[in-house]
Amino acid sequence: MLPIVQAPNEVLSQKAKQVNKIDDHLNKLLKNMREALVNAKDPEGVGLAAPQVGKSLQIFIVKMTEKSPILTFINPKLTPIKNKKLPTKKKKDKDGVKLEGCLSLKDIWGVVDRYPSVELSYLDENGEPHHQKFDGMMATIVQHECDHLQGILFPKHVLEQGHQLYKSVKDENGETVFEELHI
Repeated sequence: MLPIVQAPNEVLSQKAKQVNKIDDHLNKLLKNMREALVNAKDPEGVGLAAPQVGKSLQIFIVKMTEKSPILTFINPKLTPIKNKKLPTKKKKDKDGVKLEGCLSLKDIWGVVDRYPSVELSYLDENGEPHHQKFDGMMATIVQHECDHLQGILFPKHVLEQGHQLYKSVKDENGETVFEELHI
């Protein structure tokens, strides 16, 4: 299984290279990425980009839930939906704000304003082209993973948008709590 690269590893800050051909080597990488994503625990991951396993390639995979299939995105091109702007405030759920995290930034969390809908052109693992619209949580995941392919980690957006970063820690009862990070 490929280990998940942790920041500040240089591969995470580089723009990933285009995939030129889908071959056995690439299929092996995709298999190893799927295994790494499925085995990611504490936190569990919903997406993984090739740079996060040390490979500077324009690839990411997504697994929304434990029962969801793993989707593959090669050479993705992201477009925010016209007439949709970034929200000025993050929508709240019953527990408060939704925090974004990253498998390459263990225990770091923050609020990121993302487009609620995006369109993505990409190739699947068979080299077939697709153009698809994504909304809600899937739109957030797609934007997060596309950022990885551009060498951008989510804390950059958190800080640029004037939001707070948090570190998750276990309290005396073993429950996860979030402490503000002061930068």
